[in-house]
Amino acid sequence: MPRTVLLLFILISASSCSIFKPIPQPEREFRGFWVATVVNIDWPKNGNDVIEKQKADYLEILDFYEDLNFNATIVQIRTAGDAFYDSKYAPWSRFLTGEEGKAPNTEESVLNWMIDEAHNRGMEFHAWLNPYRATFDLKTEILSPTHDFNLHPEWVLKYGKKYYYNPGLPEVRQRMVSVIDEIVSNYDVDAIHFDDYFYPYTIKDEVFRDSLTYDYHKLQNQSLEDWRRSNMDSLIKNSYETIKARKPWVQFGVSPFGVWKNNSTDPKGSDTRAGQTTYENLYADPLLWMKEGWLDYLVPQVYWSMKLPVASHRKIVDWWADNSTNTNLYIGNGPYKIRNNSDKAWDNKKELPTQLTYARNKQAVQGNVFFSAKSLMQNNDDVVKRLRKRYYKREALPPISSYVKIDSPSKLEFKSLQKIDNSIVLNFNDLTNYRFITIYPSGKKSKGNYPIKKLVSKIPVDDMTSLKIPEEIIRKRKYIALIFIDRYGHESEPKILHLNQTN
Repeated sequence: MPRTVLLLFILISASSCSIFKPIPQPEREFRGFWVATVVNIDWPKNGNDVIEKQKADYLEILDFYEDLNFNATIVQIRTAGDAFYDSKYAPWSRFLTGEEGKAPNTEESVLNWMIDEAHNRGMEFHAWLNPYRATFDLKTEILSPTHDFNLHPEWVLKYGKKYYYNPGLPEVRQRMVSVIDEIVSNYDVDAIHFDDYFYPYTIKDEVFRDSLTYDYHKLQNQSLEDWRRSNMDSLIKNSYETIKARKPWVQFGVSPFGVWKNNSTDPKGSDTRAGQTTYENLYADPLLWMKEGWLDYLVPQVYWSMKLPVASHRKIVDWWADNSTNTNLYIGNGPYKIRNNSDKAWDNKKELPTQLTYARNKQAVQGNVFFSAKSLMQNNDDVVKRLRKRYYKREALPPISSYVKIDSPSKLEFKSLQKIDNSIVLNFNDLTNYRFITIYPSGKKSKGNYPIKKLVSKIPVDDMTSLKIPEEIIRKRKYIALIFIDRYGHESEPKILHLNQTN
């Protein structure tokens, strides 16, 4: 073989091997995906599907992302004044059952089942709520008699082709807080999650008719814009305090529109030319919410490509990294645009991976969330292959919300250990404070630190008082280390188990 051809062959081989060479894998990283249920975007595929098919479709989504080593699902359980669970504040969603107000044809709690299936795969379950969208269209005749549109017509305002709750009414904000309290009290969710729909996106020549509410409730010399933002501040503050009073380990996260302000209107804003902004159009001020400590995490929706002139992904991520405080920062990515957008940058299979590399290189960014769940599951196998081999080769634990100060759980001890049919059963007095148990190979003495790349298994705790370690985990091992993860995400000291010293 000629020397030049040989050199070319070596270079091509080396570069082809490096294409999928894993980049450094973090021990902790938030890896989430949004499951949009409004108009059946992701799930269920059809509200009229039988419950067995709906379950199978949901599990298909979870299994896909489990294979990618994701650790959190963000499922929309309130789309427009409705509910994906039995609620005294909202009717059953037509997107779940085909008819609003009609209960699912099952005795089982759909939401409890969804949460359990996520936990069984080592994932957190974040309950995603749309706070103030009252209807998805103007077809009000299909609404349930128990929908707020019918029970409290004074609460809603028509704007464009939808109805919205009026955020300026204290009773509307209280209703939303009651909805949150109901969910947190009755379901084992890991977080409550708001999307970007606060006040509605501005529609040209349309007026959001809340002037009478403003005149009645405003403070002296308070502008309409500042009054609207104060209503959002009140909702966020009360939501956070309600969650923490009920279950302090449940997180509260918000996913605002990606641009806070353009620097053309405020020098503190980003170097962008976005047509609408979170602060000026949606009347939401996440910078204040972070400053006041009302959030556990923030996920700005940065759905643009790296070099888009009017709103560069790179510049917006830089801006949020420089301006986030007192909260975990994750980046919302838009794989729904892959090969499906006028911005041809999304035709490049490397666009999304490049964004992930950029996020990992930002110390302030602790993870990513993908919109929406089905985007990578449809004809994007080449992108998925790159993600699996290069970015999500192994598991990662979610970040800890370090801004909540708690006492560490008491030291955990086994009540008893038994060997039954080549498996080991561990019995405990109480596991209430814990969410998962992780198992690692070990020597006789604890290493102190067990890297996630050595993880053998991650098992949900739920309400159990015993743990069965199956034969395939203990086979050919003398010792294993058990690490207990509490509901806040903290890891216990490793507990070494000598597999040959059981009864």
